[in-house]
This record gives sequence, structure tokens and C-alpha cells, in this order.
Amino acid sequence: NVGPESEFFLFDMSEDGQPTTNTSEKGGFFDIGPVDAGENARRDIVLSLSEMGFEMESSYHSNEVCQHHIDFKFDDGIQTADNIMTFKLTVRTVAKRHGLHATFMPKPKSETYGSGMHINLSLYGRDGMNVLYNAEDVNGLSEEGYYFIGGLMKHMKAITCITNPTVNSY
Repeated sequence: NVGPESEFFLFDMSEDGQPTTNTSEKGGFFDIGPVDAGENARRDIVLSLSEMGFEMESSYHSNEVCQHHIDFKFDDGIQTADNIMTFKLTVRTVAKRHGLHATFMPKPKSETYGSGMHINLSLYGRDGMNVLYNAEDVNGLSEEGYYFIGGLMKHMKAITCITNPTVNSY
């Protein structure tokens, strides 16, 4: 199972409809709203995704002004990859309807925190039990869990080519 946690910025559009890195938003981390137009856009994004069958987990203003965070329920890897693409298209489309530009760019402004997509991974056996867990281990990991982490570490350079594909990722 793969569970993504996606962050993105909602910037204003210029008078001629071009994206900017300007914002009129005021909301900050976990603000209780309604605070600004970005929150209205995020609400409509969540409602649109829900209508499309997504099971929403959370939605809130993230660390920076005009930065947002939306999580939807995990699924198997292939379905989650498809869901991420649908999610990004929906976010951009709904934002545009609100006169905003959505960007998933890792760091659109040098003076702000960047955005990321945290990936939560879990592995269950045919018996429905968590393969990575061992209650008797000091770290709570099974032998497979240690091998899984070792594999991630061994292949980190190759994984980074996929997870950080642009110069802006760094």
C-alpha cells in the first residue's frame, strides 16, 4: 500500500491570465477558516476529488502562506500512481476556476519552505498481517523490514532520479 501526502502552492494569476508567484492569501499552518480564497479553492478541490471516488484523509493550510496539504487514502502502488496524476490534474483545474495557479514545484520561491510529497509505504502478507512489523524487535521491525530499508538505502541514487526529477528538487 502507498499513501501520498501532497503539498502544493496556490498562487494568484496575473491580469492577463498568466501564473505568478504572488498571493493574496493570509492563511498559515492549520488555520481555522475561512481565511482566504485559497481555502475556498482547497475545499472545492476536496469536494471534486470526493465526487470522483477519492477517500479524503486530511486537508489544511501547510507551513507557508498559500501552501496547502491534501491527503487521500492509500491504495496499491499502481492505483496510487494513477490517483496522484488524477489528483494533480484536479488540483490544477479547480484552482484555475478560482483564478489561481496550482504548482507542485518543490521550491517555487527561494525565501519559503518547499513542497513535497511524502510517501507512506506498508506491506501486508497474504494473511493480512503487516510484513514489516515485529513486536519483539527493539525497533518494531521484522527481518523483512530491515531488508526493505536496506534496499531503499542501497538504491537511493536511482530512486532519487524518479522522486526528484528536476533541478528545482534540490
